[in-house]
Amino acid sequence: MRSYLIDEVSAENMERIEQHLTEKGFKGPLDHIYYIPFPQEMLNDEQQQHYGECGPYMLVLETGRNWLKLELLVRGRGKLRCSCISYCTPEQRQQMIDFLDTFIRELDIPI
Repeated sequence: MRSYLIDEVSAENMERIEQHLTEKGFKGPLDHIYYIPFPQEMLNDEQQQHYGECGPYMLVLETGRNWLKLELLVRGRGKLRCSCISYCTPEQRQQMIDFLDTFIRELDIPI
């Protein structure tokens, strides 16, 4: 799995990050799993065509004791398996990494 990992985060800051993720409505059905909405304008052609059946699209963020891992696989919430499920393009990857970095920076957490 391709992913973006941020580690060596203090327990206090991890708690703040998880609380803010939950407040934003990103909490998934499992502990320490969050669904980060994927911007509709960044979807590829196939994902846009499948949006009604497979969307909305998201990336999965997993948190641990002192780390966060953003999986760089664009998933649809409507279906688990489809040809539209794919790894981020370089542009999509950069935008989502920037999103996570900004999210953490706005909490004034040094990383």
